[in-house]
Amino acid sequence: MRKALLGVAASGCAVAAVVFGVTTAGSARRSDPPIIAAAKGELRAPRLATGKVVRPLPFISSGTISAASDALRLGADDERLDEADGGLIVSNQAIGAADLGPTTPGTLGCARRDRGKGVRVNDDCSFRRQAEEDIAAGPANPRDLLAGQNDSRMGFNQCWIDYSTDNGVHWGEVAPPFRQHLNSPELDGENSILGTPGTLHTYDAASDPAVAWDSQGRGFFSCIAFDVSDFASMVWVTNSPKGAEGSFFFNLPTTGTTFIPVEDNSPAIAHDKEFIVADMFPSSPNHDNVYVTWTVFMFDPDTGAFLSSPIFGSMSTDHARTWSKPAEISGTSSSFCFLGDAFDPSRDPHACDFNQGADPVVLPNGDLVVVFNNGNTPPGNPNAQQLAVHCKPTGSSTDGTASLNCGSPSLIGNDILQNEPQCDFGRGPEECVPGPWIRTNDFPRVITHVNDPSTIYVVWQDYRSGEYDIQMARSTDGGASWGATKTVNPDTGLDHYFPAIDQSPDDKGRLGVAYFRSERVPNENSTPDGGFTPADEGGQPGVEQASSDYVLAGGLDLAAPFDFRVISPVFPPPDGVQAGFNGDYSGITIPRGNECHPIWSDTRNADPFAPANGVANDEDVFTDRITCPSGKARPGVGRIGTR
Repeated sequence: MRKALLGVAASGCAVAAVVFGVTTAGSARRSDPPIIAAAKGELRAPRLATGKVVRPLPFISSGTISAASDALRLGADDERLDEADGGLIVSNQAIGAADLGPTTPGTLGCARRDRGKGVRVNDDCSFRRQAEEDIAAGPANPRDLLAGQNDSRMGFNQCWIDYSTDNGVHWGEVAPPFRQHLNSPELDGENSILGTPGTLHTYDAASDPAVAWDSQGRGFFSCIAFDVSDFASMVWVTNSPKGAEGSFFFNLPTTGTTFIPVEDNSPAIAHDKEFIVADMFPSSPNHDNVYVTWTVFMFDPDTGAFLSSPIFGSMSTDHARTWSKPAEISGTSSSFCFLGDAFDPSRDPHACDFNQGADPVVLPNGDLVVVFNNGNTPPGNPNAQQLAVHCKPTGSSTDGTASLNCGSPSLIGNDILQNEPQCDFGRGPEECVPGPWIRTNDFPRVITHVNDPSTIYVVWQDYRSGEYDIQMARSTDGGASWGATKTVNPDTGLDHYFPAIDQSPDDKGRLGVAYFRSERVPNENSTPDGGFTPADEGGQPGVEQASSDYVLAGGLDLAAPFDFRVISPVFPPPDGVQAGFNGDYSGITIPRGNECHPIWSDTRNADPFAPANGVANDEDVFTDRITCPSGKARPGVGRIGTR
């Protein structure tokens, strides 16, 4: 039976009751790594109770938990799916009748799955999930595109790399280049938080792909990697040299710190949700530097209880080969961060240390701004917030003098959580979009105005209107202060989630914002006890699952709400072993003018061999080259598949 442990922590003159939703006495099973314990439902998101208000705090991301669930063969309903990903046992007649399609000139693998809107990015033909995607265009040659996604074709989830050298018309793939690296943090020196002895084993799984380019055409790709049966966890960033155009990436070494910003093996540490950026501005004093930011989840090493989740950062001045010592950068604020010591009395009560989803962006003057979701709001506040830190990088990673030099955070805007629906994916209630029945998050995404060194835009989703809508805020002073929040989507009556943003490099003020939409379910704002569950043939209480689509919005500066167009077919919810997950984010890049390249995953392709692969509809990644919508749209009631 699951129990809750109540504790009391003083923070200033406010008293907070700290609630741990865990299995026993506020701890995960000591033998399970935190990521695995979270996938099993033994370790849940911490909840902070102040007065009558109880709110969840940021936790290990959906992508990482989903990767761990895949490794454990756990479905979204927390039942073993023994048949999933088993051998294909079908008749010759069934194979012959399957509409897999031949390979056609110019298309690598399964050409008939490309039907409909967009170009399929992944070449995998196995009917195993690809989701959680990122994309970037190379400034040295805007026809070079680099992308990546979570990918389960190899069994344990990996981060697969995709590249195009013809502006997205055709795509190739690169296998993840970390599989020969042995976990050895005791040899990593300053590239480890704790420096404990390693497993000397290769890593099992990976998640959270991120991509970037520098000014000379080097590509960069990063992921987190972790083990299933021990505590190994790292962030890696490798590079594609000039001339390779993203088609080749250097392997991580068997041991050593090359291409590894951080590595640990401890029950006290779990690394999660990294993003990267490279300084692509030739005039910048830090041009071609590479930066990575991520969340470090900290736990009591004896009990497994959650302590904090600060944002860390590191920088490289030699194209991702060497990295500066990982540094906590989320900072403190006596104005809008509270209860930072609620779980760990040794921390500052005003530490901004309940965080997730850090996204970095470089300014043309060489400075760095990092945005992230934060749960250190005042006692009694049921909502979260979006924060930003401004950093002034100096020094060199090759001689140990590199430093991010980040200041105190600024408040971007509120993240409204009240009445957000919760679903039970086998781990207890979690933030979700109940129509497609998937986990979701309110992580912010950021972009700078390349023609104005002080202007930054941030987008995120929240529930301020009684539905998930896309919010946007702007700073005109390098992130020191932020203006009023505006809603990007003009339509109502639908849920809008996982936004991505980019800004045109040569069309001043032109923005592109891409996001998913889904139909809502009856009484969505009133989560039933235990959370929403999908309806099934046995009459389980819950909701009928709803269709989704992906849209591209665009406009000038803050002239929101933006006009948009639907760029995907209407697609059903993820099912079977992929149920409950459609990634943690999507992506968009604008290489020139008003030419937008969004990237997303959908389930348009049916699996003719179901249920042998554990799914009825395959999740694939798609992109398209589209003229961004422009102009301000009139608000109205939305419908899936239309605009």
